[in-house]
Amino acid sequence: MYYPEELVEEVRMKNDIVDVISGYVKLQKKGASHFGLCPFHNEKSPSFSVSGAKQMYYCFGCGAGGNVFTFIMNYENYTFGEAIKMLAERAGVNLPEVEYSAEMKKKENHRARLLEANKEAAKYFYYQLRAKQGETGLQYLTNRRLVGETMQKFGLGFANKTRDDLTQYLKKKGFDERLLAEAGLSSYDEQRGSHDKFWNRVMFPIQDINHRVIGFGGRVMGEGEPKYLNSPETPVFDKSRNLYGLNFARTARAGNVILCEGYMDVISMHQAGFTQAVASLGTAFTSGQANLLKRYTENVLLAYDSDGAGVKAALRAIGILREAGLTGKVIDLKPHKDPDEFIKNEGTEAFQERIAGAENSFMFEIRILERDYDLKDPEGKTKFHKEIAKKLCGFEIEVERENYLEAVADKYHIGFDNLRRLVNTYATQTGMVKPVERPKQAAGKKATPEENSRRIQRMLLTWITDYPQVYPRIAQYIKASDFTEELYRKVAERLFLDIEAGNYNPAGIVSMFEEEEQQREAAALFNTKVEALQTKQEREKAFHDILYAVKKNSYEYYSGRLGSDMEALNQVIAGKKALEELGKTHISLD
Repeated sequence: MYYPEELVEEVRMKNDIVDVISGYVKLQKKGASHFGLCPFHNEKSPSFSVSGAKQMYYCFGCGAGGNVFTFIMNYENYTFGEAIKMLAERAGVNLPEVEYSAEMKKKENHRARLLEANKEAAKYFYYQLRAKQGETGLQYLTNRRLVGETMQKFGLGFANKTRDDLTQYLKKKGFDERLLAEAGLSSYDEQRGSHDKFWNRVMFPIQDINHRVIGFGGRVMGEGEPKYLNSPETPVFDKSRNLYGLNFARTARAGNVILCEGYMDVISMHQAGFTQAVASLGTAFTSGQANLLKRYTENVLLAYDSDGAGVKAALRAIGILREAGLTGKVIDLKPHKDPDEFIKNEGTEAFQERIAGAENSFMFEIRILERDYDLKDPEGKTKFHKEIAKKLCGFEIEVERENYLEAVADKYHIGFDNLRRLVNTYATQTGMVKPVERPKQAAGKKATPEENSRRIQRMLLTWITDYPQVYPRIAQYIKASDFTEELYRKVAERLFLDIEAGNYNPAGIVSMFEEEEQQREAAALFNTKVEALQTKQEREKAFHDILYAVKKNSYEYYSGRLGSDMEALNQVIAGKKALEELGKTHISLD
């Protein structure tokens, strides 16, 4: 929904960024700003800065930055609409109601009713687990070494042995039988009528990223079948686009997500402190789930069961992760079957060591492939090497292919050149290798003139932001057009207008841009590192040098683009004169 700029600004101004971020990150005052550990990347020393004066944040480590909306969008993975709703509610600002068509309103009301039924069912199961009739379920969870706090966090419950307890309870709450069946909470047949979908089971509520209950998983008590029963697909529950535990894992900030097979694995890992654990929902891992994970991380660790079925599932998941552009690694759980069993027997430190030593997914694939061949037999060995070559052809980027070629050659004692020739031969025969993507220019090269130009422009904008009182003294020398980068120029235009109008508002400038990358770049313009200078004289000289450099760059930029007529010549002369005048001018920062 579109919100007027005035309303957006009202919400932003009523949510002080230091107060908001303090609810997520421990901040300490340091000079004019607050600093803490960045929530968007792993770091040991604080480089995450929050400025109350600018109403902005910026990380000097990873470059994350923006205003209060940007922070909530990035941290909570909200859309702009969701972020403004959350912050408006926090500040007590009333937002206009969304206008729906009659059909859309009916659909939304129906979805809301299904979610309400699930919520009430979760509350009912939660109560049953803690009542006398839930003793069996509670004992089962206690035997699995879950503590009360963990059970509460995940909302664990119990479905009674009786056939229609939940159905009767929800009917008294005003829910009709057809809706309960559509929600997957009950079943209906002509002989027995409506009866509960789940009975005699420990219940695992499944929540979406906004902590709304959208379905359930149930583990049978005793020898009944199936061992695990999950809610069917419903209008509010799409198994392929949700992950168990993601509502908690999305804010874990561990730098990775651990993908497991089962509910208990996730719960056990969260209890042990590995709050980045998630699991697929009774189905094989899907591309939709991979794309969902991509919103939160680039690194996925697979902690599937160590048996044959788990290995097969891991191999399938690796392909899906790779297709989604995610980096996959495999955690070795042996001699134990699953993460739950591993942690109970080995402890958290040992599991952390397994995370640190997780195996590269491609090397895992090769290791599993090795099992199919007798490497003591020359023919078997040759076939294995050909299969390796075939898989190496899957890497389109040459440098990546070369790196894996080297790793495989080293591990399996294959001559590097021999393996490369085999790969090239196979690629030529099959046409598998696509056009090479050359690696980017190596790091450590000197900055180009263009890069230096952008750097000094960023520094000048940061100086003006830190000393807005100086702008009237330099307005005759510097214009927005002197900033040769388009985004920099837009920021300068708005900044200069705001200062002239007495409405200095860097955070509002960030809101001008819709794309997250542009917001990030705009935030960086107000947070460029400037050398710490002790004396007023040093600061004023540094400021003058930067101002002069920007003006000189602008003069050279535009001079090279002017024609050769008299008007162009006059512009060049005027520009040169202004530059000379600026060079002789002293500018005070007071």
